[in-house]
Amino acid sequence: MGPFFVGEIVWMSLQRPAFCLKVAAYGMLMGHKPSSRPLLMKSIGPLVNRRRFAASVLMGGLSLPLAAEVQSEIARELFTQDSSPPNPLLWAVAWANTSAEFGALCHQAYNLATLRVELALEKHSSERPLAVITDIDHTVVHSASYWAYLVEQGVDFFDDALWDEWIPKNLMTPVPGAMEFLAFCEEQGVEVFYVTNRDQGEETYDYALKQLQYLDLPFADADHLTVYRETSDKSPSREAIGKSHEVVALLGDNLNDYKRDYYVKDIDERYALMERDREDFGEKFIVFPNPTDGHWVRAIFGESEPAATDENRQVLKRAASRNAWGGF
Repeated sequence: MGPFFVGEIVWMSLQRPAFCLKVAAYGMLMGHKPSSRPLLMKSIGPLVNRRRFAASVLMGGLSLPLAAEVQSEIARELFTQDSSPPNPLLWAVAWANTSAEFGALCHQAYNLATLRVELALEKHSSERPLAVITDIDHTVVHSASYWAYLVEQGVDFFDDALWDEWIPKNLMTPVPGAMEFLAFCEEQGVEVFYVTNRDQGEETYDYALKQLQYLDLPFADADHLTVYRETSDKSPSREAIGKSHEVVALLGDNLNDYKRDYYVKDIDERYALMERDREDFGEKFIVFPNPTDGHWVRAIFGESEPAATDENRQVLKRAASRNAWGGF
């Protein structure tokens, strides 16, 4: 161990009494390479059990478990103390915007919806026409550019003001499989009703209708579009359409699109409701993937659009770390 390296350790040990031991441990792991010195200069708090370290040194070096512990703890402590909090949207948006698995899940959902329609057509004997009720956002249209913009701007929670600016620009794209399924329904004479909740002021309805028409979707007219501004409860539309039509299936990315029961503020309660209805999924209600927003957020924060505060970032972290492994 060179004199400069020793000097680093001694200086740091004066700043933090437990530092000498942990830096020596990491220095042994890194082979005292100059490139490791910037990392060694970080002040990262107590690291390893002194007795275990001393025993390892007396035996001729660090054991592999201890080495792994040192490296793991250094990474964890450096992240905690010196890194800016990561944007919690990064993984979710990257997955929804790039993964083939996201597309596959959407196609899977629409394949299943197509099967439900085909079966309904074979058995249909009612005078009431067949219909499908679908949500719009994250079910028919994909808002990838909105979420990508949030990430690019360093915004880490849903931003309602930016959403309201984005909506009228018609930058959405169809969810994979949507165009084919909706065209199939039109060909088979199965009506599609779009039911959504948005609020961009007085022009909300016009914005939504123009989006559907911009994408050239079937049934993009006033008779087949309902937009709720003051509530997310879509029950009245489901009930009204159910009286005039034989509803084949409901489509949505939010369990609240299926039943208002899911509009609760407790994670475990909401999960229990899902288990209660598990036989309905794929039959009466077909779920689409959405890792960024929805009423699952409300179950965590108590509201569907929580503010981007440090307190809420901690709430999100606690939710993400439920049932976490204890580590070493």
